[in-house]
Amino acid sequence: QVQLVESGGGSVQTGGSLRLSCAASGRTFSRDVMGWFRQAPGKEREFVAAIRWSGGSTYYPDSVKGRFTISRDNAKNTVYLQMTSLKPEDTGVYYCAADIAAAYGIEIGPDQYDYWGQGTQVTVSS
Repeated sequence: QVQLVESGGGSVQTGGSLRLSCAASGRTFSRDVMGWFRQAPGKEREFVAAIRWSGGSTYYPDSVKGRFTISRDNAKNTVYLQMTSLKPEDTGVYYCAADIAAAYGIEIGPDQYDYWGQGTQVTVSS
């Protein structure tokens, strides 16, 4: 059974940094895409970053491009999200997700992802 466990959330001030981790287990993820999403109160879940496990290609929306970096450690089966220059609008619950056997490119819609972690809170104060 696939399990995704996030950690690393917390509270920081504007301009600060955080690194989120997502420990994945339950299958070999070599054909999969791992993504990060966030959800603020009253808003829809928003795509933040994704990485193809094999090859390491990545994709970011403009809202985080240049500030966030997604990476993976194959030996630890862990995906990371390094967040810098954080802004109050980055506040939300951050979720790790797996798009199993993703055939083409990288999907940004949450409905395309098959497994989700429990989420970790990130709060950025001004």
